[in-house]
Amino acid sequence: MSESVPVALQLAWFVATVSFVVGLRRLSSPPKARTGIWIAGFGMVLAIVSMFFHPELRDNLPLIIVAMTLGGGLALLHAKRVDMTRIPQMIALYNALGGVAAAGIAMLVLLHVSEYGPAVKSLAVLGGLIGCIAFAGSFFAFLRLRGHFSRRDGFAKRQVAYLANGALVLLLGLILATSATAHPVLLLLFIALAITFGLLMTLPTSAADMPVLISLYNALTGLAVAFDGYVLENPAMMVAGTIVFAAGSLLTRLMARAVNRRLSEIMYSGFGLADGEQARTEDRDHVNTIDARDAAVDMAYAGRVIIVPGYGMATAQAQHKLRELTQLLDERGVETGFAIHPVAGRMPGHMNVLLAEAGVPYEKIHDLSDINTEFSQVDVVLVVGANDIVNPAARDNPESPLFGMPVLDVDRSRRVIVLKRGDGTGYAGVENALLFAPVTRVLFGDARDSVQDLIMAIKGLD
Repeated sequence: MSESVPVALQLAWFVATVSFVVGLRRLSSPPKARTGIWIAGFGMVLAIVSMFFHPELRDNLPLIIVAMTLGGGLALLHAKRVDMTRIPQMIALYNALGGVAAAGIAMLVLLHVSEYGPAVKSLAVLGGLIGCIAFAGSFFAFLRLRGHFSRRDGFAKRQVAYLANGALVLLLGLILATSATAHPVLLLLFIALAITFGLLMTLPTSAADMPVLISLYNALTGLAVAFDGYVLENPAMMVAGTIVFAAGSLLTRLMARAVNRRLSEIMYSGFGLADGEQARTEDRDHVNTIDARDAAVDMAYAGRVIIVPGYGMATAQAQHKLRELTQLLDERGVETGFAIHPVAGRMPGHMNVLLAEAGVPYEKIHDLSDINTEFSQVDVVLVVGANDIVNPAARDNPESPLFGMPVLDVDRSRRVIVLKRGDGTGYAGVENALLFAPVTRVLFGDARDSVQDLIMAIKGLD
């Protein structure tokens, strides 16, 4: 940048940076997460407001205000209208917008290449490429979560197209980074091919791996923002982007380990059924059913009850009813708790967010590593809309596509009650062997209605 940055502005960026770090640190602890969000939010507001005082932005302030008003207004309206079951779609969409914004900044630099040196142009190319990939991948995840695509929507010779597209993108990026003059046509082609590359890279990923995918593209968006921060000489962007990249990368690695698979397997090998195959089903006559009253008796007179939530809980919006159910059981002297699998739901921490919204105390929520050895001492496990994460075939059947994935060993408890809407398979398209286990009873119906029936039945026992 041609003009020097005032000391006060640099100090504001420093305070914003410290706020990001402190806020992120507090987010690692659920009891402190709320204040962490406020601290990080303060840092973001400070970083945005301080930019109004940058000497090179004086002439563009009206446009900036209009853009912020429109963007902020639309986001506020959308955030107020979206329900908790669609939070994963919202996160994927907003991450896509972050990626395309980072790519847009990089593209503007490449339209004025004569004003920048080789290092800046190279980082602009990388920022543009990574931003376009994050945009394409996140938007694909958004559409996938809305049910518009499946892994079978691929095409023949996808690998050839992927490699050819990647080679062309790298070639165009090299030309743009080393050119002394702008090439708008090549830049548009670079953008188109980078977005296509992101789609081709994402297409083989199974829907079962969507939480890992969203975390990965969140990390890539942060990396693109960090590169743009260097290009714009903005330390706040560099630090914030680097923090997002580091945190997202670590979360992606942890989630990949949670399903016992390498990231390369998740991204490229596909998961679940092979293309064109149909889910194998077993004779539903072997499923043992139960009614709400009998299930209520099992839980009301149990010593310990553990609830395992899945995406079905989210779609039915049953988290508040489950909280009411556990309160009733607690009043009867039953020890209650929740068991959360790391990849339950459609985004990282999805079940934790929903249970926190319902007011479930954090001490009642147990991770897989903490609870798995205790299921043999649990009297009743209530599975609410979960499939793949409780499928014992992942542990016992080497022929299962899920084999090797750590699951919650709910089948080792004394009784399992599964709340299930219909006969469908899990998100990975794999039949759930838990449904046919001797200890399992299935209560068919909408999860929210079924939990309400359990509540009424328990109240009727008094």
